[in-house]
Amino acid sequence: MKVARTRRRQVLIPLALSMIATVGTAPAQAATRSSPFPCHAPGAEKPIIILVHGAWAGTSSWNGEVNALQEAGYVARAVPNPLRNLTTDAAAVAEYLKTVSGPIVLVGHSYGGSVITNAAAGNPNVKALVYVDATAPDIGETTGQLSGAGSVLNENPASLYYDVSYPGAPAGAKDLYLRQEIFVRSFASDQPQDIAMRLWASQRPVSTSAFTTPSKAAAWKTIPSWFFISDSDQIITPASKLAMAHRAHAKITEFPGGSHLTLISHPDEVTATIASAVCSVR
Repeated sequence: MKVARTRRRQVLIPLALSMIATVGTAPAQAATRSSPFPCHAPGAEKPIIILVHGAWAGTSSWNGEVNALQEAGYVARAVPNPLRNLTTDAAAVAEYLKTVSGPIVLVGHSYGGSVITNAAAGNPNVKALVYVDATAPDIGETTGQLSGAGSVLNENPASLYYDVSYPGAPAGAKDLYLRQEIFVRSFASDQPQDIAMRLWASQRPVSTSAFTTPSKAAAWKTIPSWFFISDSDQIITPASKLAMAHRAHAKITEFPGGSHLTLISHPDEVTATIASAVCSVR
């Protein structure tokens, strides 16, 4: 079931925060519902929303969502993802989560989905997981296995990246930077050219180890999950994301168009999916 494309942010804010679109957990079922947001009574304990960015991005990629959630009266924090190794990246986020008291809605974009899948394991405060164009590995799977058939990341690595050595790297590991053409054409394909170029120029590199480290946990097996899926994503294919969402028995929002950076170009629609998870926590 597709979520209808909506108007730009300056017109949309009030509507985006009051409309929550979801799809049923079973692959063959579909249902749409509306719910008010903010959805917690004054004085009630509200969940804190923690957002984890992915590869070739940073905490600022969540600016639109953080602004909208804060305007709605919620505490939202975008935390750094080291982009070094899935095990240690998840451990860093897990340590941050220990500083948060009360219920948590944990959100991950792209490779950040793999990180939250591991970081949430064993933390009873994490009540919901939200995957935004993200990977959700099972135990033993690597992030690199989950981009899906047809992803541009399956092309010749030399045409995709340039690599740089970094101090303390494991044997054979390098930092990967997306080449300009790939970033603009395939990673940020729905961004205006000038914005895509600025995002490319400020990208954070990711270690090859982040993509090759097997997942040690699968928190989506025990924690309710939501998936936001852009159907024009060329980095993690829609088919791969849907397969991960269905095996997690997740609530699914499919967004027509977009790119791998829909969280930047359409933050209101992404926020609506986060809001659905937030409103489930009582």
